[in-house]
Amino acid sequence: MIDSRMRWNARLAVGGFLLALVFFAAAFAPLLTPYSPNTQDLEARRTPPSPKHPFGLDEVGRDNLSRVLFGARLSLGIGIAAVTLALVIGTGLGLAAGYRGGWLDSVTMSMLDVMLAFPTLLLAIVVITALGRGLPNVVYALAFAAIPNYARLARVGVLAIKEKEYVLAAEAVGVSSIRLIWHHILPNCLVPLQVQATVGIGTIILEAAGLSFLGLGAQPPTPEWGLMIAQGRGAVFAAPHIVLFPGIALMLTVLAFNFIADGLQDLGVR
Repeated sequence: MIDSRMRWNARLAVGGFLLALVFFAAAFAPLLTPYSPNTQDLEARRTPPSPKHPFGLDEVGRDNLSRVLFGARLSLGIGIAAVTLALVIGTGLGLAAGYRGGWLDSVTMSMLDVMLAFPTLLLAIVVITALGRGLPNVVYALAFAAIPNYARLARVGVLAIKEKEYVLAAEAVGVSSIRLIWHHILPNCLVPLQVQATVGIGTIILEAAGLSFLGLGAQPPTPEWGLMIAQGRGAVFAAPHIVLFPGIALMLTVLAFNFIADGLQDLGVR
């Protein structure tokens, strides 16, 4: 048991360290590199890594390090914004459906089941096709596709708690439904929601990169990791550094969120 807890704590520490590096890079990107992420030098295109350009130059001569650092801002922003939106809407739906029950629960869960029948990325593509391309629509699409995850967790938490004696006692003395949900039910649902939100940020960052790779997310010349990989895939053998560094940044960021989620889950279980 001790070894298991130490292992999970180590994951939380490693995830926190990696995520701190990503946030540091995103926050201080203009100070960490002297180059603009969109400045081109066509004569030096595809230059390999060097002391002057540690990550090399891309296919049109832009500094790869600058684009990876500024891309961290965009990826984190998309992930946090989409998860926040999905968390608020999904939790609200789940709490209402689970607490009220009846037709509201049946209708809500039927809609969520329909959404869950589609792969998340496919559902996001459908929404983007309807709304149009652009980063705000990417956030809306990914948030919409993630709503069922939080709604189902919140509903399960409500169903497990609302028949407890202290909840029934609060109802008997006339505590309002909103106050009851906010002060007695929601706090008991937070651990699984926190874990899901942490995993969800990493997942949405990966999905946003996938949408950009397909041409449905960030548009050139935006420094976004998925778009950088898509633009450099034609030179993957001639200049592998173009796709290598944004790929590593994407992998480490998603890994950091997954490690933190594992650690939070272990703390919640204890």
